[in-house]
Amino acid sequence: MASITFKGNPVHTTGELPQKGAAAPDFTLVKRDLTEARLSDFKGKYVVLNIFPSLDTGVCAASVRRFNKEAASLKNTIVLAISVDLPFAAERFCSAEGIENVVTLSGFRNHSFGEDYGLLMADGPLKGLLARAVVIVAPDGKIIHTELVPEIAQEPDYHSAINSIVYFVS
Repeated sequence: MASITFKGNPVHTTGELPQKGAAAPDFTLVKRDLTEARLSDFKGKYVVLNIFPSLDTGVCAASVRRFNKEAASLKNTIVLAISVDLPFAAERFCSAEGIENVVTLSGFRNHSFGEDYGLLMADGPLKGLLARAVVIVAPDGKIIHTELVPEIAQEPDYHSAINSIVYFVS
């Protein structure tokens, strides 16, 4: 169980992020068109898992915009924006924002992604949603970067996330 905060108040997750160097747990999540996607579908690419509570918050929306611009321009890299938002909400957001370089995925059908990655919030006002985190998976399926953002209302460290990919690509 990890401890983070939401507007300064303590929140706990149901587990811990997988360790850097470990194989990333595979998952099945729902795309905007209601079909399913698995992490294994992206094997052979660098995969940015941009994980957050909901696109309906300013910080979460900002992270999708930023990764759309920065990480999506890297060679052999795909960005997955993961929340438990309904796929319809993600579709509306991406259409309105012109987001084309990010694949939105939803865990609304089950909580196994949040449990496997230790990010399901177990208490607090956002209980049942995912904590804010970034996980970078290398083409071989190993985790090369993790960040559990300590304050949910704070943006992730984009620079460290992007540099973890640039280091291997260059």
